[in-house]
Amino acid sequence: MANTSAADYYASIPVFRSFARLMDPALYAPLPGDWMIGVADIVDSTKAIADKRYKAVNMAGAAIIAAVTNALEGREFPFVFGGDGASFAVGPGDADAARDALAATASWVEDDLGLAMRIALVPVSAIRAQGLDVRVARYGPSANLSYAMFAGGGLGWAEAAMKRGEFAIPKAPPGAQPDLSGLSCRFEEMPSARGLILSVLVLPAAGGDAHAFRRTIEDIIALTERSPEAGRPVPAGGPALTWPPQGLGYEVRAGRGPTFSRWVRVLGRTLFVYTVMRFGISIGGFVPDLYKQQVVENSDFRKYDDALRMILDCTEQLAQELERRLSAAAASGIVRYGLHRQSAAMMTCFTPSAIRPDHVHFIDGAQGGYASAATALKTAAA
Repeated sequence: MANTSAADYYASIPVFRSFARLMDPALYAPLPGDWMIGVADIVDSTKAIADKRYKAVNMAGAAIIAAVTNALEGREFPFVFGGDGASFAVGPGDADAARDALAATASWVEDDLGLAMRIALVPVSAIRAQGLDVRVARYGPSANLSYAMFAGGGLGWAEAAMKRGEFAIPKAPPGAQPDLSGLSCRFEEMPSARGLILSVLVLPAAGGDAHAFRRTIEDIIALTERSPEAGRPVPAGGPALTWPPQGLGYEVRAGRGPTFSRWVRVLGRTLFVYTVMRFGISIGGFVPDLYKQQVVENSDFRKYDDALRMILDCTEQLAQELERRLSAAAASGIVRYGLHRQSAAMMTCFTPSAIRPDHVHFIDGAQGGYASAATALKTAAA
């Protein structure tokens, strides 16, 4: 399959706008059998989180998506950000470029962030040989862009296979530098407006009833959507921006060239952006207020990748009700789940072009997020 037809296949999947429809199987299309699934995660992210390296962990996960996107020259492909890692799917014509991007990113993550990253490319055919599938839907949180949702159990199997050492890709030699253009983390943390930021992770229980799992997920989504006690963690006017930005050092690490020149470029660029945003200066087709509105609308704070993941700004009362329902479903052998409470959320951005509306903003909890929710899930299952 040529690059263009792979991109066309994904683009041909209709976009759905209501998150309440997430579990409708009619929304999901099976990936072609010659596609590949890319998976990556941070080894021992629990320790990194314990060391308060939340931003580094998130930057590493988002770097996979930025590197592969740039390697594919902006061609559209399905991906999902998981906090301490990422997953994606590519056609055979893009597999070599994706492999190289994965290898270079793993090397960069070790050299520049001091973290170890596992990476693998898994054939869809190998997943189907296990009796599982990889089906993809496109959810549009706004008219500006869509995010991929994955179902069928195949993505979860691919991640588990990677952790067993299967389908592994060796990282590139030290000093390899992926193209991370557009990757940044300039916004400040976003404090909760309702009481707490809740990281939610819900997976099907092994051998559980699929229909009961679907009903449980739909119940959880309905509860959070209809309640005034829960909402997106991104404030209506967008996150706060200061200078120098909180994530300055990470943006410098993501650049290319000598260290000193990277610092000069990033300091100058971020000061310019701060000035433009602070004073609302429209320049070269960039309108600050419109951009901030798109940041809010485009925020990726809930998703499905064989598991429901959400970062919610909610009250303690709603968090307790969610926990009560999930605990009952877990006791019935329907779900496995992990929750993590924190006081703020954070955003990592991938903006290939600030004047296009499809810039991507990944949301996670600012004090552990999805990685800590996964730890809670493992602890409960032990």
